[in-house]
Amino acid sequence: MGMITARRFGTFSRYGRFVTLFAVLMPLFNGSVVAVASHLVTNSVGNRFIFAILAASASYIAVPAAMRLAAPKADPGLYIPMALGVTFPVNITLGMPLYMALVQHS
Repeated sequence: MGMITARRFGTFSRYGRFVTLFAVLMPLFNGSVVAVASHLVTNSVGNRFIFAILAASASYIAVPAAMRLAAPKADPGLYIPMALGVTFPVNITLGMPLYMALVQHS
């Protein structure tokens, strides 16, 4: 998947800023909402942190396989680099520390 992402990243850049912003902001938003709201389900900091990560990471876990099946004519040059080349690194570098901070302070 990483090699496919690297080869298709040039195609991804043609789609513009909206797609990039969406790939960055939506997972951060989803993870943050779940980090704050997860106290309704459990008080365990570890469980809340994992819930937030799962909420934020659903896009790069499920999207490549789901898109291939649901929309076979969809351009993999958009959804593979978006999920694995943008969302995943942002979620690891910015998202996880953000979710932990939110879980610990809410």
